[in-house]
Amino acid sequence: MSEGGSKPRVGELLVADGAITESQLTRALTEQRSSGQMLGEMLVTQGVISQQTLVRALSKCLGTRCVTLRHGLIDPALLSLVGEEEAERLHAIPMFKVRDTLTVAMAEPQSLPTIDRLRQLTKCRKIRPVLALEANIREYVKKYAGGNVDVDAFLTSLAEQDVEVVERESVDEGPATDLDKLVAGSPIVNLVNVALLTAVKDRGSDIHIEPDKRGTRIRYRKDGMLRDLMKPPQGMHAAIVSRVKVIGRMDIAEKRMPQEGRVRIVAEGREIDLRVSSMPTLLGEKIVIRILDKQNLKVRLEELGFDPDAMKRFKGVLKQPHGLVLVTGPTGSGKTTTLYSALDLLRSPEVNILTVEDPVEYQLDGVNQIQVQDQIGLGFARALRSILRQDPDIIMVGEIRDEETARVAVQAALTGHGVLATLHTNDAVGAVARLLDMHVEPYLLSSALNGVVAQRLARTICAACRTKYYPTPEVLADAGLASMVGRPFQKGGGCPQCHDSGFQGRLGVYEVVEITEHMRRLVHNRGSSQMLRDQATRDGAMSLRQSGVQLALAGKTSLEEVLRVTRTDDAETDSPVAAAVAPKKEAA
Repeated sequence: MSEGGSKPRVGELLVADGAITESQLTRALTEQRSSGQMLGEMLVTQGVISQQTLVRALSKCLGTRCVTLRHGLIDPALLSLVGEEEAERLHAIPMFKVRDTLTVAMAEPQSLPTIDRLRQLTKCRKIRPVLALEANIREYVKKYAGGNVDVDAFLTSLAEQDVEVVERESVDEGPATDLDKLVAGSPIVNLVNVALLTAVKDRGSDIHIEPDKRGTRIRYRKDGMLRDLMKPPQGMHAAIVSRVKVIGRMDIAEKRMPQEGRVRIVAEGREIDLRVSSMPTLLGEKIVIRILDKQNLKVRLEELGFDPDAMKRFKGVLKQPHGLVLVTGPTGSGKTTTLYSALDLLRSPEVNILTVEDPVEYQLDGVNQIQVQDQIGLGFARALRSILRQDPDIIMVGEIRDEETARVAVQAALTGHGVLATLHTNDAVGAVARLLDMHVEPYLLSSALNGVVAQRLARTICAACRTKYYPTPEVLADAGLASMVGRPFQKGGGCPQCHDSGFQGRLGVYEVVEITEHMRRLVHNRGSSQMLRDQATRDGAMSLRQSGVQLALAGKTSLEEVLRVTRTDDAETDSPVAAAVAPKKEAA
């Protein structure tokens, strides 16, 4: 430190921080006297220290905030307030504006005449100076004045769009991180806010932020389909990823390994949970944000799309005092929502309900929810065994993934507990074969299993562009309706309201199989899937394809959509579907 209590010099600070040695400083001071160049700039030019190291040292000397400029921290539209010539003369560039406060990167942030001139030029009441290297400022003045960065116009007019992060952990104070608190109005923050708000308003479920050779591609998933949201220009991808990582409380320095984060935000006046996942790819990191909006959660069974007969069957299965109930289907088919709806029907002050989930997607009142944490050894099976000592009445298992979990779930169902779980199979009877493959004994499974629900999600026709159409004979044949050629069906023609897709929203397509005495005998004797399927049909259950065709006949979705979401199932012949949709004759 210098004598007399004066501020430290840059060279002294660099030595104190370990950036350079005493001998390097002595040599640099000797060279500086002969060249007349600034000490710090000379060390950067020689490659002894980085720009970031120098700007941090200068920040400590001057007692001010610092920044290393990059794309995304600067709103290009603000440069016109100052002009290229004046920005170069003042060694200053406007970064971003929040209401009446303009943050400006300056080579001399302590210069009051420069601040007064910027206030005069920009008409901003308050100028907030931030230290940046002169060469760094010149670089970005040239880039933005020359139009090298074509940022979408809307990024400069979205300061009023607000996404507030709640339950956020504090960051360490210091010259390098203190700037994070100032970027509330920067273009990158605005861009991320707009992506989140657009997806939330449009009831999207996921946002994909992907690196591209020409910049960044941002898409979001609505009604099961991905659609383009925006395409920011080159040079902004790293800044966008960093912003999302900051929101998700992830390590912004770790770019080689996948990461996961979770945070709660306030958007559209309500709290929304976000699950963030990062993945390194060849072109950079890809980010996926899962949006968990309670407003989109339908917890009443009547709102999910069950037809009256399937609803009656499902409720009958759920009301049994103990036993195993399975919900099957591919990822994204709404299995968890169905289980939450079942818990909503069953919960009461007299019942102790516990769940094991990975992760907990929505918090339910009156339900004790446990999140799987594989990193500490708390998997489904271990959590399930511990739950059995918590005096449960009803247990929900987020997913049966392995033999151990399957065995514990079946044992719990046999010992007087109600157990709800999900499983990945194509149809309801396939769940039996899957559990037998997991070495669950047939005699135990036949006693424990009460029912299986298979489901898909089909897009519903947009009410604003609903129109009649006549499916081709091939489509009718695939749907088992070959005899209905010439009958009009409903579909969406496409309009701005549904983004020209013809669909708006989704509803469930369900196959509900009760385990009757005949079915129990078949399971006990390891009956084939086809034998189980035939018995389910005799017991009155409709297949997924048949249930979907019923929805198309009712004008809720199109036949093509039904065929799309049930295409993994065995193709139906004409007779079963025709029989299912034909008017039922009274028994003689």
